[in-house]
Amino acid sequence: MKQELKSSLGRPYITVEDNGVDRWIAVDWVGYLTADSIKAGAHAYTTALAESGYRCVLNDTRKVIGPWDHSLEWVLNEWAPNAAAAGLRYFAMITTPDSLADESAQSFYAQLKAFEVRMFSDEQSAMEWLREHSGPAR
Repeated sequence: MKQELKSSLGRPYITVEDNGVDRWIAVDWVGYLTADSIKAGAHAYTTALAESGYRCVLNDTRKVIGPWDHSLEWVLNEWAPNAAAAGLRYFAMITTPDSLADESAQSFYAQLKAFEVRMFSDEQSAMEWLREHSGPAR
C-alpha cells in the first residue's frame, strides 16, 4: 500500500510504501519539513510499520530542503521510543552529504539509542544493509 501526505498547499512531503518483497517500509521525504509535517509523516510510517509486522524502515531524505533541527528533540524523545515499541529495529537513512538536512540527520544518528540506525549516501547500499535484517523476526 502506498500513502502520500500533502502540505496545506497540496504539495506532497512524504510518500510511505509497504515493500512486501523486502519486508520494510519505504519512506521518501520531499521539500521543506515543518514540525507538523514531520510529526504527521513519522506517525504515518510508524503506523504502517506496526500494521505490517516488519522491523525495518528505508528512510530517504535526499529531497529534503533545509534542516529539521526544530524537530530533533521530538524525534529523539517521542517518536523514536514509539517507533521501537511499534517494532522498529533497523533504520536505514539515505541523505545528501554536506546538506543542511544531512547535518540534522547526523545529529539524529549521534543521539539515537532506541534502535539501530545507519546513514547512507546511496539507496543501493542502504537496501543491501536492510536486506541483512529484514527477514522474519528471530
